[in-house]
Amino acid sequence: MADVIFFDLDGTLVDHRSAVLETISQIVQGAPNATAPREELVTLWWTLEARHMREYLAGQCSFAEHHRRRLRSFLPMLGEPVPESPALQDAWIAERYLTAFEESWRCYPDVHPCLESLKRLARGPRLAVLTNGDPEQQSAKLARFGLLEYFEAVLTPTELGAAKPVAYATACRRMRTDPTRAVNVGDMLDSDVKAAVRAGLTGIWLDRGIDFVTGGPSPTADETVLRIERLTDLPDRLSRRNS
Repeated sequence: MADVIFFDLDGTLVDHRSAVLETISQIVQGAPNATAPREELVTLWWTLEARHMREYLAGQCSFAEHHRRRLRSFLPMLGEPVPESPALQDAWIAERYLTAFEESWRCYPDVHPCLESLKRLARGPRLAVLTNGDPEQQSAKLARFGLLEYFEAVLTPTELGAAKPVAYATACRRMRTDPTRAVNVGDMLDSDVKAAVRAGLTGIWLDRGIDFVTGGPSPTADETVLRIERLTDLPDRLSRRNS
């Protein structure tokens, strides 16, 4: 059995994509001066999130500033003026977006059964969350669904000084384990699985049947990729790997 299992969070434990799209759909529906159809504006917000999240992960801006950059590009398309000060922009994000976004969080139904199964294993692995998200927000998601108790650590770029895929080696050191004894489970084929394998870990792809970025069908993986369709398949997959 592996010494440590790292779990991605968004798209793996919590349905981040659906929460974002649901929230922005609500905002757009309540905007009488929107300059584009709802679907186009929802897609725009998702695109802006990806762009400015990359800037945050590269250390080019703070987490709060990545929200502001997104907002400054989005509000003119929504038909609303951009608040002049960063404080007013933060207030818009908090009042119009984050409150509804947090209410839209949903934990996947296979998460608790998987973690309970792993907890019951004799000499089972230690568990940690390895996520590129903001530590405060990610810990709040885990606390909301009673997941914090399962994990020895919640590791983000703030703690590690780097984001995935660079962060795998540092995450292993933080967990006092060798990469060859670590497993990373996530929904992103490239950054959660292939990058983990390149770093010496075992990568297991959680294929939920949807591409996290595009919303289309899952990408195609070759036969060398360890793949599961539900987290509840993970304990058995680990057992077969070690047999």
